[in-house]
Amino acid sequence: MQRSIIGIIIAILCLPLAARALTLEGNLIQGGMAIGKTDPGTTVVYQGKPVRVSPEGLFVIGFSRDAGPATEIELQRPSGTVEKNPITIEKRTYKIQRIDGLPPRKVSPSAADLDRIYKDIARVKKVRKKDDPRTDFTGTFIWPVTGRISGVYGSQRILNGKPKRPHYGVDIAAPTGTPVKAPANGVVSMVHNDMFYSGGTLIVDHGHGISTVYMHLHKILVEEGQPVNQGDVIAQVGATGRVTGPHLHWGMNWFETRLDPSLLVPPMPKASTK
Repeated sequence: MQRSIIGIIIAILCLPLAARALTLEGNLIQGGMAIGKTDPGTTVVYQGKPVRVSPEGLFVIGFSRDAGPATEIELQRPSGTVEKNPITIEKRTYKIQRIDGLPPRKVSPSAADLDRIYKDIARVKKVRKKDDPRTDFTGTFIWPVTGRISGVYGSQRILNGKPKRPHYGVDIAAPTGTPVKAPANGVVSMVHNDMFYSGGTLIVDHGHGISTVYMHLHKILVEEGQPVNQGDVIAQVGATGRVTGPHLHWGMNWFETRLDPSLLVPPMPKASTK
């Protein structure tokens, strides 16, 4: 993974107005996730909407691919006082990726295919609305698969010569059947064996709107509602859906906001030469 732009950024925000009320730790960058800590009982408002706060005062927010450069977190204290805390989101430069050789149907779907696609999208959106009080997202994350990075977050994609939406995840090339491990604790929130674009698709919920998605799977080894622990084998790499070869697409969301999961893990381990 090319991480020279940002590396692993760990930033702690302690603002003068609210030094005792707010800390923010994480990746203050487009595609990043930040975990906040405030006084219990405080209401946190971000982008005009209240954010879930745990009984201990923990919360999480995410920044979209094109977020920033300036935003703010509003704290509504139990006393009735309101504090507005500005934050700055670092800008990223995104690559352009050209992919050829895809089946024409997967680039320009038919009317019947579009109906299926819209149903897939509606199902995923419903799952991503989940706002579970669990705080699994506060733990460490690991790579679900190790291998060659074949696609990065945020890149503009040109498929069979046609400009398409940016890529919202990390692609890891690996042989079909390679075990996919849970990168963090969570609960399986969706299992689908054959979505139009993403093929075998699995979503794991990590609490407070944070979820991770695994696409193009050959086989899914868990069921909806099943708790998983970091390192558990949850699926196998495949080549289902819109692909040119076997790989895992690993994505991450804060509700509908697409995040970059590679910001939460160390650099991809190098392949063994033994």
